[in-house]
Amino acid sequence: MKDTPITIIDQAWSKPKPAGLVANDIVEKLRPLRFPLVRMKDIKVNLTARYLVKGVVASHSLIVIWGRPKCGKSFWTFDLAAHVATGRSYRGQKVRQGPVVYIAAEGADGFNARIEAWCAQHLGEPLGSGPKTEIPFDLLPVRLDLVEEHAAFISDVLMQTGNVPPALVVIDTLNRTYSGSESSDEDMTAYVAAADAIKAAFNCSVIIVHHCGHESSRPRGHSSLTAAADTQIAIRRDGDFVTATVEWNKDGPEGYVNVSRLDLVEIGRDREGDPVTTRVVVPCDPVDAEAGEAGRLRLSPNLQNALQALKMAIGEHGESTASNHVPTGALTVSTELWRQYSYKRSLEADPEGKQDALRQAFHRASKQLLARELIGCWNDRVWVVTP
Repeated sequence: MKDTPITIIDQAWSKPKPAGLVANDIVEKLRPLRFPLVRMKDIKVNLTARYLVKGVVASHSLIVIWGRPKCGKSFWTFDLAAHVATGRSYRGQKVRQGPVVYIAAEGADGFNARIEAWCAQHLGEPLGSGPKTEIPFDLLPVRLDLVEEHAAFISDVLMQTGNVPPALVVIDTLNRTYSGSESSDEDMTAYVAAADAIKAAFNCSVIIVHHCGHESSRPRGHSSLTAAADTQIAIRRDGDFVTATVEWNKDGPEGYVNVSRLDLVEIGRDREGDPVTTRVVVPCDPVDAEAGEAGRLRLSPNLQNALQALKMAIGEHGESTASNHVPTGALTVSTELWRQYSYKRSLEADPEGKQDALRQAFHRASKQLLARELIGCWNDRVWVVTP
């Protein structure tokens, strides 16, 4: 039987030992130390600045940026990454400049326009001619399987950047770089391990852009992703306004919020003479966003009726639903019960109401309330979103 390392050490102890030989001498002759210990007295606090964007993105960290589809999270994330690449101050926050590699696995075709619009906005470059300023920002406009291909990705990046590693790698989005099940502990753990391998290889920060679940209260999929994140940033859109909130930060302050406006800009004309447009992120006053929020909460009579019907149904029949997709403590009812309450309220206001009209009004109201994030829905259960 082949000797194990423990057997070898046992044999070494059983042999006569020269005078003065101690256990450390024996082990050191067998193999080099893989797990060196550090005495408490030798531990030193690192007081150097540990950030890429102070208060927002720490250095050497894993960041999850999440939100609903089409909420502007990719625009917001690209704007942040471009500030890191150029070293420009980010909304009054200090920035430590460093190379950026951006994996645009979702919506890659639109990134050329976004980059040109950003350079025109921040660097004063003319539109329609392409970026001119040399910036350490590299785009990977293809999909990849992060778990299976992260080692090749690391190697290829180093070969193409002259062995100058990036300070920030952005993965946009998780869904387009992932071949496993988002609900699987094993699959998500493997994905996090691949992201950690990139972080360790480049000694950089890694941002993962991710979607939310149907209830819009948390990032989609298994909780092992958010458990591994050093920072989590939520993106919410209301019309043309985008609000970013640092929900938690393991080693730094939480609660940082900034508000942006997504402005539509024309960057040129296509061969048919039609405008080619994209959006740029423009910092704005929170007061503007509050005005947009007020508009979100101004409801038509049909929406008011449906929302009040839901509140009445929950008040009389609400139940707790055991599901990771339903916020903790939220009371839910079935969509069918909500429909019945809505019809009843509508008929009380208009006894001559037609069944088809009631059905269409309820369908429109349910879609609009969900889009405005005033209600949540998962499978057949629906609830009122608590601000």
